[in-house]
Amino acid sequence: MEGFRRWCSVDSAARVTSRNCYVQLWVFQGIQICPCWIPLELWCPSTPPCHTTQTDKEELFQNVLTQVAEQFSRAFKINELKTEVTNRLAMLEKRVELEGMKVVEIEKCRNDIKKLREEMASRNNSNFLEDNKKLTPRRDVPSYPKYMLSQQTIEALKKPAFDVWLWEANEMLSCLEHMYHDLGLVKDFNINPITLKRWLLCIHDNYRNNPFHNFRHCFCVTQMMYSMICLCSLQEKFTQVDILILMTAAVCHDLDHPGYNNTYQINARTELAVRYNDISPLENHHCAVAFQIFSQPDCNIFSNFDPEAFKQIRQGTITLILATDMARHGEILDSFKQKVDNFDYTDEEHVTCLKMVLIKCCDISNEVRPMEVAEPWVDCLLEEYFMQSDREKSEGLPVAPFMDREKVTKPTAQIGFIKFVLIPMFETVMKLFPQIEEAMVQPLRESRDRYEELKQIDDAMNEVQKKKSENLTMGGKKK
Repeated sequence: MEGFRRWCSVDSAARVTSRNCYVQLWVFQGIQICPCWIPLELWCPSTPPCHTTQTDKEELFQNVLTQVAEQFSRAFKINELKTEVTNRLAMLEKRVELEGMKVVEIEKCRNDIKKLREEMASRNNSNFLEDNKKLTPRRDVPSYPKYMLSQQTIEALKKPAFDVWLWEANEMLSCLEHMYHDLGLVKDFNINPITLKRWLLCIHDNYRNNPFHNFRHCFCVTQMMYSMICLCSLQEKFTQVDILILMTAAVCHDLDHPGYNNTYQINARTELAVRYNDISPLENHHCAVAFQIFSQPDCNIFSNFDPEAFKQIRQGTITLILATDMARHGEILDSFKQKVDNFDYTDEEHVTCLKMVLIKCCDISNEVRPMEVAEPWVDCLLEEYFMQSDREKSEGLPVAPFMDREKVTKPTAQIGFIKFVLIPMFETVMKLFPQIEEAMVQPLRESRDRYEELKQIDDAMNEVQKKKSENLTMGGKKK
């Protein structure tokens, strides 16, 4: 190092001093050279400096400058590569967002990203990606086949009469995806389309294969909510946050339902009943599962919300899911009846109460649909009821008459429910939205009348059977 100083004038060295250390920079022909850039063998030349000719000095400095130039060149190339790869990743991310609904394009982007990652790994330069630019999903893009909705299906989705039995799981997922796009939720809240797909697929996976409380029921309730939003022009009256809460609560409202209702949970002292102190154990569980799913980064459609906005979404969703507990039906409907005649859309309490009633309507809305769509749901519900009542009998627990296979029939199961629960609630909502009378209230009245006719037929047949039995008994006694 001393020999190197001897070849330079005193004026050609600059010293940079900091608090605890200093770095000495050598200046040659106007270029500052850090000693760490100079190979070790150049610091200790085999020939002593005092015997070195002018030509040797120039050759030595030429070698030093060549080494420095190579270091600069490599640094510049790395920066260029960083810029190039970052730009390419940004373009690919944009393509994934813009083409989120086209599986072919998504697959192509995935392949491009995979090749790019392999190239980056081979050059050992992956460390310069910024955290917010990393594309590291915990699993691949959902693999359910994309169902391209026809215009006829798109229009039918907006109507309460939509036939929910015609669709396979992947088609229902595509319909749910369309609803979020059509309502402007994806655009307005900057929801990543791929995250939306993953979330919906995870929702599907967390509904059990119960006779009634299954993923098709989830789809049924959400589609009815979507049709009410369209039919009642709710986007003109509610904020987009309210619309997002309504749709998301409908999707999540029965997550991981075990097929046995709250009465069974409480009487059997199940883990859920103990955990939630017998207070809406199922509904509390649905909420918990919903937000466990949202806690996974690759399923969090709310990832772009600030903490305060997310808190509002979370509270609103929980409030609506808890409102689906039928034990609270009278309380919620009475509260709404007190507000409906002087309803104020600027009053947060009024709006929340209306949203609670809307999700309740959608949750128990099967009889609004045409008979051929609604009646199979009654069979599914009775099957689940009978499964529970059989278990209650075997465990020595109380059995509700409307769930006992030995006491209930379709007409008796439906008439009271339609007359005293469904029609009064929908007629109250009709005061705010008269347009639902033809599409929703009238079908309920027709359903009530049909089941009453069926009950009369059943009663008549039972009466005939009873008389036959009595005649047979009397005949036997006479003999």
